[in-house]
Amino acid sequence: MSVTSVSIPNQTDIAIVGAGPHALTLVTHLLKKRSSASRFLVFEESGTWLHQWQHQFAALEIPHLRSPVVHHPDPNPYALRKFAELRSDELFPPYDLPGTKLFQDFCNDVIRRFQLQERVVKAKVVRIEPLFDKFRRRFRLWLLSGQSVIARRVVFASGSGSPQLPDWVSRIESDYPQERLLHSQQVDLRGLHLAGERVLIVGGGQTCGHLVVGATNCGAEVQLIVRRQLQEKLFDAEPGWLGPKYLKGFRAQNDWEKRWELIQQARDGGSMTPAMMTQLRRLMRNNQLNIYQQCQIVKAMWQANSWRVYCHDGTEYECDRIWLATGTRLNIMEQPLLAEILDAYPLSVVNGLPVLDEYLRWRGCELFVMGGLAGLQVGPVARNLSGARMAGERIVPALTKFSITLSQVKTA
Repeated sequence: MSVTSVSIPNQTDIAIVGAGPHALTLVTHLLKKRSSASRFLVFEESGTWLHQWQHQFAALEIPHLRSPVVHHPDPNPYALRKFAELRSDELFPPYDLPGTKLFQDFCNDVIRRFQLQERVVKAKVVRIEPLFDKFRRRFRLWLLSGQSVIARRVVFASGSGSPQLPDWVSRIESDYPQERLLHSQQVDLRGLHLAGERVLIVGGGQTCGHLVVGATNCGAEVQLIVRRQLQEKLFDAEPGWLGPKYLKGFRAQNDWEKRWELIQQARDGGSMTPAMMTQLRRLMRNNQLNIYQQCQIVKAMWQANSWRVYCHDGTEYECDRIWLATGTRLNIMEQPLLAEILDAYPLSVVNGLPVLDEYLRWRGCELFVMGGLAGLQVGPVARNLSGARMAGERIVPALTKFSITLSQVKTA
């Protein structure tokens, strides 16, 4: 989708930071609830919707989503299925998982139908400054260009987290070519030629599986190291977390530490779908892949143009590249855009996750949080497409009903 130049006003009612699936879901739900809610702007450095999401899917050559066809940014849960009526071959078993191209075309159609093409400002927000005056509290968003925009309310929808790197990476003593050790977010399989190379991949989740398949397609011989046993699951969290079956008990839990523990238990450190595991077994039979489970790396050294990797049980591996599919770390304290908000409006933080109110609002001000950072309120699927819908359903009432004030809300 082409980038449309959007003029930057001096102020706006609602400023949304980030233009990914969560932001798109919020905007469509907001417009459905109140079509006149037009005073909002979305800030994204690329100037386009879903830029980072589409880049990651293309870079890892992901053929289809893991979420079923009912999870998407449109408020109508059946909209994607209807859109796919003439493209049923792009819905993959089980549970009709939408193909990547189908999903992208659908999102572009959503953007067109809701007339959102010109809602994204091509600008990088580098600072969110809380403002105080005699009558109200607002925010000033400072942009990389030096310009600024005053907003009455802010939605922070860009908290995807920073790469989670194993401890042994920081202990590597020798200098090495940077492209020889990459986190999954840095890998781009497109046009990559790895014939004759040995790639060691660390991890055990679905992203790890995509890297394995991609590396072998590029001609590499792959070694997969997993610190525990591989987990085979259809979804990264049980479907019961999408409704009252599990969420009722989760929301009744008033101990935030225990809520955090429930999230960790539900996601269980990552898993692969049965279809992905089938692909890996096929690669093993074809001698393109070796899997080493319950293997914890303790040290890596770059020597004579290759890696030497040491595990806790004394085994050693040699390879040309290391790719880390070790996930991301969610920590509100590590979000530079929110540093001044934290100073002005301190709030409780549990293992990196903020304690928000029932509308996913920062205590004491009109800043809302979406994505994985809202996990203590939304639950284990907060970072997923289904979590985007849940977050939208909580935030939209606070953006559209002026009767909801800060004094009337409670922590959820």
